[in-house]
Amino acid sequence: MKIQTIALLLIAPLLLVVGACAEKEEGEKTASAERMAPQVEAFSGVASRWYSDEQVARGGELFQQHCASCHKQDASGSPDWKKLNEEGKLPPPPLNGSAHTWHHPLPLLRQVIRNGGIPMGGSMPAFKDQLAADEIDDILAWVQTHWSDKIYATWNQLNQRASKSR
Repeated sequence: MKIQTIALLLIAPLLLVVGACAEKEEGEKTASAERMAPQVEAFSGVASRWYSDEQVARGGELFQQHCASCHKQDASGSPDWKKLNEEGKLPPPPLNGSAHTWHHPLPLLRQVIRNGGIPMGGSMPAFKDQLAADEIDDILAWVQTHWSDKIYATWNQLNQRASKSR
């Protein structure tokens, strides 16, 4: 009898909590799930990527043609990318997730490729006369394949926040 009473006393509060949670309106559940999605995505380190395999393939070719001479074929960039070079400019940074590229939202990444890095203290030329908008996106797709899932998920959150603030 004592064991049954103790079990009932332990289980009853649990049933009340479960019952109360089950009574939430569907809208509240959806809103809560939407608020939790970025945290879950960051925790799991997995985010669906915005680009296609075709974009990555095209982007790889375009990167080798337009970017590899400075950022290296594997997107590893200059080892001392944080230090000014002899010209007083910042050398090409790694684009593989080990530098700061993932700190910037997609519109800014596009802008830097289009208009160059000179306004930001670098020496990267503008590519607006050589690359179309979809080619720039293809290059960015290829670059982002070099980012770990964790880096990409973090970037994705930053990118979403930036797009909401515009």
